[in-house]
Amino acid sequence: MYFPTANIEINPFVPPAVAFIVSFFTSMGGVSGAFLLLPFQVSILGFTSPSVSATNQLFNIVGIPSGIYCYIKQGRMVWPLAMSIVLGAIPGVIIGALIRIEYFPDPHTFKMFVGIVLLYIGSRLLKDVLKKVPESQKDTVQDRGAGCGLSPVLSRVSVSEFSVTRIGFDFQGRSHSVNTLGLVLLSALVGMLGGVYGIGGGAIIAPFMVSFMGLPVYIVAGAALMGTFVTSIAGVVFYQSIASFYPDLAVSPDWMLGVMFGVGGLGGMYCGAMAQRFVPEKLIKWLLVGCILFVSLGYIISFFQH
Repeated sequence: MYFPTANIEINPFVPPAVAFIVSFFTSMGGVSGAFLLLPFQVSILGFTSPSVSATNQLFNIVGIPSGIYCYIKQGRMVWPLAMSIVLGAIPGVIIGALIRIEYFPDPHTFKMFVGIVLLYIGSRLLKDVLKKVPESQKDTVQDRGAGCGLSPVLSRVSVSEFSVTRIGFDFQGRSHSVNTLGLVLLSALVGMLGGVYGIGGGAIIAPFMVSFMGLPVYIVAGAALMGTFVTSIAGVVFYQSIASFYPDLAVSPDWMLGVMFGVGGLGGMYCGAMAQRFVPEKLIKWLLVGCILFVSLGYIISFFQH
């Protein structure tokens, strides 16, 4: 099947199959899988124009709602976190889209940029995974069931505070809090990076919230997916609206390809969100670290080989 905007030909069963597999695992950590689908499109399919970023965000729009629905149904959607992420990430993702078109139209330079960003995120998350739990906390962690998935009874999140300065919530007998303004500003920066990369603002924020803010991946996942979903809508609308100003450059998404990836993601993210509560948190983090560092090092190495 030929996709004219992407200028590639591929078996129509490949995009949904790849998207399902990738999204099943990454959605457990609050990541849609777009950050892995982009290198697949660029390196395997040969889709290298700026349109690939918009197509990747279209995948998010189609695929993410099933995961969001699952986290809402399970009572693990922390709405104040989601709203703060969206508030900061939307302007960031628009700025990032402009940077992608103006400064990174060359796929060679774009790959190096992506590699550096992912290397930093992966190294931070790896540091968090390797961090030893103090002896005084081990019994508490085991009592909460963090080592073998969630207890069905204690898996819901209760918001205790939501103001301009702080968001507080309780989860599995433990209280957590984050600075609201700090989260909005961080989301703006991350949204800009996500806009360049074509993955929305929420995808990169999940590892940041886990490694920098110390939040459990079980409660970060739903908010991060919601942030990715909303900012991806803004990204696709923006890319489509400015396409006419760049007649010699493919900017708007390849709608058919994006929808086909999205259909696979729809099933993968729902299954991943359903399975997440039964998977140990550390294993989820290791999955994210492995995926991120694999893609990052591959891009950086390929940059110096040319």
